[in-house]
Amino acid sequence: MKFLRFSMMDVDKVVQVVQASDKLWSSPPPGVKMLANYACLGIAFPGEPPNTIVSVSIVEAENAEAIGATSYPTALAGAAVWNVPVMEVPVAGAAEVEKKLRR
Repeated sequence: MKFLRFSMMDVDKVVQVVQASDKLWSSPPPGVKMLANYACLGIAFPGEPPNTIVSVSIVEAENAEAIGATSYPTALAGAAVWNVPVMEVPVAGAAEVEKKLRR
């Protein structure tokens, strides 16, 4: 299953969060793979506090325990982590997927 992972941190916590993240992703837990990671260079959410850094990642995980194992270390370092499950929908076949799921 794929997840959009949002990590938000105060600028004062960036060093600790990046160190924890580097350690985590240099040897990720079994069943988890980081597919992409992006740093948001603007205000990602309305009402986002000033001096907040937001990272958006695409992570593939086999189960909830695996995705949880990736959230805990960075949360301890000071990041707020949201893992949002997403479903891949083919570009040319979105209507067919919607029809199938409606049943």
